[in-house]
Amino acid sequence: MFKFFLSIIIVISFNLNLISQSDTQKGNVIFIHPDGTGLADWNALRMIKAGPDSEINWDKLSAIGLYQGHIKDRITSSSNAGATIHAYGVKADLDDFGLIDDKKPTSRSGKKLSIMEEAKQNGIKIGIINSGSIEEPGTAVFVSSNLKRANYTEIAKDIIQSGADLIFSGGEDFLIPDGTKGRFSSNGKRKDGLNLIDWAIQNGYKVVYTKDELAATSPNVTKTLGVFAARSTFNDKTEEELDSLGLKNWNETVPSVAEMTEYALKFFANKGQFFLVVEEEGSDNFGNQNNANGKLSALDRADDAIGVVIDFIDKNPNTTLLTAADSEAGGLEVAGYEIDNLDTNNPLPIKDANGAPIDGREGTGTLPFVSKPDKNGRSFAFGIAWSCFGDVTGSVIARAHGLNANRMHGKIDNTDIYRIMYLTLFGVWLD
Repeated sequence: MFKFFLSIIIVISFNLNLISQSDTQKGNVIFIHPDGTGLADWNALRMIKAGPDSEINWDKLSAIGLYQGHIKDRITSSSNAGATIHAYGVKADLDDFGLIDDKKPTSRSGKKLSIMEEAKQNGIKIGIINSGSIEEPGTAVFVSSNLKRANYTEIAKDIIQSGADLIFSGGEDFLIPDGTKGRFSSNGKRKDGLNLIDWAIQNGYKVVYTKDELAATSPNVTKTLGVFAARSTFNDKTEEELDSLGLKNWNETVPSVAEMTEYALKFFANKGQFFLVVEEEGSDNFGNQNNANGKLSALDRADDAIGVVIDFIDKNPNTTLLTAADSEAGGLEVAGYEIDNLDTNNPLPIKDANGAPIDGREGTGTLPFVSKPDKNGRSFAFGIAWSCFGDVTGSVIARAHGLNANRMHGKIDNTDIYRIMYLTLFGVWLD
């Protein structure tokens, strides 16, 4: 009798599981990766963009999790290891780039495919957007695997020939042959003679090079490739170096990640289910240069992209937005000052008492940042203190919005990013 009832319980449990899986709504996934960003970065952006008592777009996301970003062999992740974990849902080592132990990994779903490759195999439209060069791992690992992160031309070939429906980035250097001058590149870096831009055109891609060309391109094209710079779309140098070279943080002809994302959502709107990965790389690279002005401007662009997606989800609730970094670039902290004790017309000290370098609006020894007013109308002076040039870990926050956002809560392992994306794309929660 006991065995009979046990069998009944098992059958019921099995059927309930099938029902819960089949009733799970599938939808679109947008993963925004503001590289190198922790909680202090978002707090700093809030001060200058909205004020200490107001909200930026990132604040409006409905769910929050404390991101645990350790990898197999180190507490602090690398960009390529973090991306490999996001793309496959399993832990990776520091040097892994879409490979684990030099082999294509078996993903959490049991397939030797990244989540984006599996999505494409199932008829889901796919796209990648990166403000950096095309081979940047935060997006590249979703469609490319390589023994070395530095094999830029091989990775670029994988991306262009991945079949992705939309590809936006810099990196023209790695798309055209050695001896070839491009739209931005003075000389291509490919040694195989392959012109990947020509290949893309021959295979149905509409190619655009500037912000204006993108704005003039119909979202109804079948496939689109944006090539916006020779390398990155920004100039990741210190404030002092940029000033000496007469350069700005951003190349003026380039669309922001928000503008790229806005076009992408129009592009995918009538093409069925889609999966889009967006990386703001400047928030990482400027942080590694201890360029506070550049880092905060990059994060502002990422926040604008989040705002674009929030608006999209308001009209398309069958969409999941996830956002998280894998580590924090430069270890940024906000150092506040009382207005009465600091004349905002005088530069900040070069270093804090413990030796930590301090940035103002234009670099070391310059005027302080000043916040937008708080609820009482007061503004506050602050500087940006740096702990290092490299990547650190400890205060990365993951956020979610829209479909299945309730899965983002409490402590979130980096492998959970994959699991939540998989749930929305395929209707299955993987243990």
